[in-house]
Amino acid sequence: MNPLHLLCLLVMLLPLAASGDDTPKPPTAKKLPKTDTLHGETRVDNYRWLRERNNPDVKAHLEAENAYAQKLLAHTKPFQEALYKEMLGRIKQTDLSVPYRKGGYWYYSRTEEGKQYQILCRKKGSLDASEQVTLDVNELAKGQRFMSVAAYQVSDSGKLLAYTTDNTGFRQYTLYVKDLESGKVMGPLAEKTGSVAWAADDQTLFYTVEDQAKRQYRLYRHKLGGPHELLYEEKDERFRVGVGRTRSQKYLLMRLGSLTASEWRYLDAATPAGEWKTISPRETDHEYDVEHHGANFYIRTNSGGRHFRLVSAPVADPGRKNWKEILRHREKVMLSGIDYFSGHAVLSEREDGLPHLRVMDLKSGASHRVQMPEPVYSVFGSANPEFETTEFRYSYQSFTTPSSVYAYDMATRKAALLKRTEVLGGFDSGQYQSERVYATAKDGTKIPISVVYRKGVKRDSKAPMLLYAYGSYGASMPVSFSSNRVSLLDRGVVYALAHIRGGGDLGKRWHDAGRMLNKKNTFTDFIASAEHLIAAKYTSSNSLVISGGSAGGLLMGAVVNMRPDLFKAVVSLVPFVDVINTMLDESLPLTVGEFEEWGNPKKKEEYDYIKTYCPYTNLDGRAYPAMLVRTSFDDSQVMYWEPAKYVAKLRTLKTDSNPLLFFTNMAGGHGGSSGRYDRLREDALDYAFMLWQMGIRK
Repeated sequence: MNPLHLLCLLVMLLPLAASGDDTPKPPTAKKLPKTDTLHGETRVDNYRWLRERNNPDVKAHLEAENAYAQKLLAHTKPFQEALYKEMLGRIKQTDLSVPYRKGGYWYYSRTEEGKQYQILCRKKGSLDASEQVTLDVNELAKGQRFMSVAAYQVSDSGKLLAYTTDNTGFRQYTLYVKDLESGKVMGPLAEKTGSVAWAADDQTLFYTVEDQAKRQYRLYRHKLGGPHELLYEEKDERFRVGVGRTRSQKYLLMRLGSLTASEWRYLDAATPAGEWKTISPRETDHEYDVEHHGANFYIRTNSGGRHFRLVSAPVADPGRKNWKEILRHREKVMLSGIDYFSGHAVLSEREDGLPHLRVMDLKSGASHRVQMPEPVYSVFGSANPEFETTEFRYSYQSFTTPSSVYAYDMATRKAALLKRTEVLGGFDSGQYQSERVYATAKDGTKIPISVVYRKGVKRDSKAPMLLYAYGSYGASMPVSFSSNRVSLLDRGVVYALAHIRGGGDLGKRWHDAGRMLNKKNTFTDFIASAEHLIAAKYTSSNSLVISGGSAGGLLMGAVVNMRPDLFKAVVSLVPFVDVINTMLDESLPLTVGEFEEWGNPKKKEEYDYIKTYCPYTNLDGRAYPAMLVRTSFDDSQVMYWEPAKYVAKLRTLKTDSNPLLFFTNMAGGHGGSSGRYDRLREDALDYAFMLWQMGIRK
């Protein structure tokens, strides 16, 4: 640590030691006013300097905040350790995933007790064959403070593995190729990469790279040992480039997509030097996805309805004039995905806030839905790389059923359970109750809420509750199982998940009703959900803790500004809270592409609307709930300075004495630490804070 950095840290920590009582004093960030004028209005940002990531004062301030938070939570340290051991005790630390078959091999991952990362493996021909480790992430992580593997693509022969790694948390992935016969690693071959796909010749790789704003914008072709050829550059900053391979292995696909429009191009995988052809040129508000089968492409398209329909198009001439409808648009059913196999197709659908799988026989045209055993659940396709198969793997779980992988025979309609994640420590799903209830929004809309609690918990307003939501990008919030959550449920905490507008739980119209100039529906839906749960006597405002992350952190910031009296405490993870300033900076990741989600504040109407809910802008002198705010210094999606500025400003305005804690992970990314044990300790800290605020100490 250099002397200036040390001096700054000591100055900021001085209040912790110099207070006249045992209560530590929070760090105070200096004010350096930065003035901007937009639409005739002058805005003053006193904390813009916190963006200067190389400024030693910035790191000193973040470390002072960490030290302050640790001191305020010192009394929970034994509880944190107990929670950590409790949660770790439910996990089978040495375990393996369900193997899946691809190209004559069985692929799987496994974990070993004491090791932070997974080990990726395969066996040739049979599960009885000897194991080959293709990639040991623990070895890659040695000497690194962070490690993540993204792309993992094996060539058609099975001899070569293309993979990408990030050792910073900033999602800056580097491309390597490993010879799986000799173990030799080639690379780094390219930096700042995204998607990766092999051609059929076993020598040619296609990959994408990002620009300065972390937008995947270029497609390259690289024949091993040869040059890297730029094939395409996307000029429209709203659009991103991706590359992949059809399940049939016949074609390479290039996707050019924004949040509201898409364009696909294709190339025969056997002719990697050939010319890419367009399926349908991009059009405003036209979104479509592509699968391949035989002489046709099969296309999920919103041309003809917001919730998508299914059409076919001949590979020889796939333009829209040749599209033939297979499945019409349905107003109450969202077609959210398509998967084609040699004799069947599986359609992913959403209806009444629940996911469904529909299997279609390609010869007869007959279709049926796969039956699910519980009324509230989550289901989605698992690893299904093989084209010539009648087996479809899917993952099923609920609030009370751990993650379960099934093999479904699409011909006989029979499902076989392959594996259910083992929960150690005597977990009994029969001890817990799950249900779906509905809140009424101020405009009369019914908002689904999924609830789970331990049987025996009374609805007498006395139970503590954790209410979670997200509500952006059309993302559906799955009713998923968490072995960690059992630590809350077993202490009498009720857990609720609000499926608010802005998400995709009820389809694209649900998303539309909570984005752009409708965004405030997301926040009022959440408030209505909290009010309903209180009125139904699940909990009270004195026992209600709320949580959300990223865009869900925006939700947290907005609702506590609107109704700070409604919540006891807030856990806000990597929160997007400085909406106006971020959306005015087009050099940042995500900004330009997300004009179609939040709006562009350079447009006065959209600026005026964003200004009404932006959490940082609307902080005021009032009492706020207790708060725990988390970020990561190397987060590439929500920059660390957003929550840092938010907390600094809030400290000068809040009139209450409730704790306001701010942690910065100096070696993490958007999801926190990369190691599984490190993440578990972060969860234990969050839980200890929540339970403390709920009045539960052990």
